[in-house]
Amino acid sequence: MGHFYFVRHGQTIWNVENKICGATDIALTEFGHQQAVETGEKILKEGIQADEILYSPLVRAADTAKHISVSGHQCYPEVIFHQNQPRLTEQNFGKWESTARDGADFKKAKECFAMSHEGGESTLRLAQRIYNLLDEIREESDEKTYILVAHKGIARVVQSYFHDMTNEEYAAFGVKNCEIVRYDFPEK
Repeated sequence: MGHFYFVRHGQTIWNVENKICGATDIALTEFGHQQAVETGEKILKEGIQADEILYSPLVRAADTAKHISVSGHQCYPEVIFHQNQPRLTEQNFGKWESTARDGADFKKAKECFAMSHEGGESTLRLAQRIYNLLDEIREESDEKTYILVAHKGIARVVQSYFHDMTNEEYAAFGVKNCEIVRYDFPEK
């Protein structure tokens, strides 16, 4: 049975300020870099091995993946790090980016899965690109193990690929910065 690991990027200043990052390219804080280094060390310590690290091209995820890869090279130097995966880019929240994450209007807008966020991307379009990527990974999962480094919005879609969720459960789901989550594909 194949599997992969999902890691959310380290802390950003907009995470600290409770702002929606979305597709805006926001860098890690110093603490975020530290979290990423510690995550790489944890992966090494737990014996997690991967053939490839796929990461969002946004700098917060790319830097997190780089820190993980540097630690990983001690254990598995054959890892292919340079696998920038545009489909792992965070959802574009359009006009909501840089606004309060817990704003009432934003929470209401997130309930409309088929609506783009005025210049952004609908949740259904996001799910389409992530589900397609996961289908491809599943096909290769008997031969390869991946670490995906991405974002909280991507984490929700990944979770929904494996588990039925109500809209409320979907909206409430998240992983902490630099949390490692293992997903196992069902038997083919």
